[in-house]
Amino acid sequence: MVQPQTPSPEDVLIVLMTAPDAEVAARIAHSLVNDGLAACVNIVPAARSVYIFEGKVCDETESLCVIKTRRTLFGRLRDRITALHPYQVPEIIGLAPTEGNAPYLAWLLASTAAA
Repeated sequence: MVQPQTPSPEDVLIVLMTAPDAEVAARIAHSLVNDGLAACVNIVPAARSVYIFEGKVCDETESLCVIKTRRTLFGRLRDRITALHPYQVPEIIGLAPTEGNAPYLAWLLASTAAA
């Protein structure tokens, strides 16, 4: 009998994305979760971002999204965010975890299996 393989953190990607406000963040989050491109999106509604854009220093309140997905879905997830996002250059950064709670990883992978 073949034992099921323990989920690996290498199969998972944590994606950071900022949005101009919590409503835009929630709209994008619902689309990603409904389409199976993300298992979960945490929205932090009041992050302060200081950055340079088009030669100017900007200081804005944004919403930070922490998106949990499969590594193999990054391209599709990035394309969906880009299509839905109002920013000219949205932040979409994938971070690879080195460790993870096996039951959570299994849930994440199961939640995105159909995408």
